Amino acid sequence: MRAITYGRFGPAADVLTLEDIAPPAAAPGEVLVRLHMSGVNPSDIRARAGGRPGVTEPPFPKIIPHSDGAGVIEAVGDGVPSSRIGERVWIWNGQWQRAFGTAAEYIVLPAEQAVAMPDHVSFEEGAVLGIPGLTACHAVLGGGQVDGQTVLVSGGAGTVGRLAIQVAAASGARVLSTARGDEAIATAKGAGAEEVFDYTDEHLADRILETTGGRTVDRIVEVEFGKNVETNTRIISERGTIAAFGSAKDMTPVLPFYPLMFKAVTIDLVLVYILSASERATTLSNLTDLLDRNALNFQISDVLPLEDCAAAHDMIAAGTRSGSVLLKM
Repeated sequence: MRAITYGRFGPAADVLTLEDIAPPAAAPGEVLVRLHMSGVNPSDIRARAGGRPGVTEPPFPKIIPHSDGAGVIEAVGDGVPSSRIGERVWIWNGQWQRAFGTAAEYIVLPAEQAVAMPDHVSFEEGAVLGIPGLTACHAVLGGGQVDGQTVLVSGGAGTVGRLAIQVAAASGARVLSTARGDEAIATAKGAGAEEVFDYTDEHLADRILETTGGRTVDRIVEVEFGKNVETNTRIISERGTIAAFGSAKDMTPVLPFYPLMFKAVTIDLVLVYILSASERATTLSNLTDLLDRNALNFQISDVLPLEDCAAAHDMIAAGTRSGSVLLKM
């Protein structure tokens, strides 16, 4: 099978190689998936570049990158019903703590990590569900239903933010968001945000509270925890939750502890790779329900051939894309 591999950290064009390797076989409890699409995420770029804290060399001699993808089950191992053969599926944790991910024509993985897709969901859309879809769904609904609540989604024009707006709106919340620039603000509004604020506004907290009539926010889905913690402390409700899935601009934030404590704020650090079994089951159920209701619209920026994997990594690293970047087998 054709696969993209690397065995050392470095720039994408220097370390990513297209090669032919033997296709894998499904062991007991596993499925063999013929992949149609592989989703490329910022975490894949950090892993390939050696950007994860404390990791000085690749954990495996040869790595096939990417954790997200979609395709069709072609074979099953012992203990997996043969009725799953031919099933259209999307993948989660394809390369999490594993050597071989989805940047290849085939992948084998535990059967539960290949989730059946509704017929109307395309392979392109399925390849966005693993990290962005699960992150958005858990960040919004990980504390329970949000019907009747006010949810603020930070960075609403980003891949996760845009999906989080849709998840919250489809779940009955009043949705506010932040973005920067006319196009990004229009994207967040188009996803379902009632109001979108410029996140560079030095009076951001005041603007938000003016819009809500002074009412604080029940839940914040946060892409830049450290940079926005002061604003979020002002606008979060008592017993509210800040569900943070990123803090790239300030990775060692200082917290206003007592203002947060005296509101009894919950800080939920969202990392979908290591959800508990019960959290994973709930999030998968919520995401499947949203898909069945056709409540999510996915924004695909670019679909490139497998051999252009390095270019896809560079697109993500540049930060200028307007949606998900995928590889087609």
